[in-house]
Amino acid sequence: MPQKDQEIALLREELEMLMGERQALLRVAGAAAVMIASLDSKRLPVGAIESADLVATTINDLAEETLQDALAAVHAEIEEDTKAA
Repeated sequence: MPQKDQEIALLREELEMLMGERQALLRVAGAAAVMIASLDSKRLPVGAIESADLVATTINDLAEETLQDALAAVHAEIEEDTKAA
């Protein structure tokens, strides 16, 4: 049984490490989402447009729940655009 306990302890450590990494990645994604949402694309330098588009596309590909977790990780909300276009 000691070997099984050791395996369980190793799995627990690995899971805790992965959860810590997930939280760090959620903070990065949340901060990026807030930054992208606040950008005025018309005022970006030409060289930054492609990078901003890549970040925006990647954020848009996140599952809704993951995006909400990311925003919560940085204590932010993205306001819905309620204006009629």
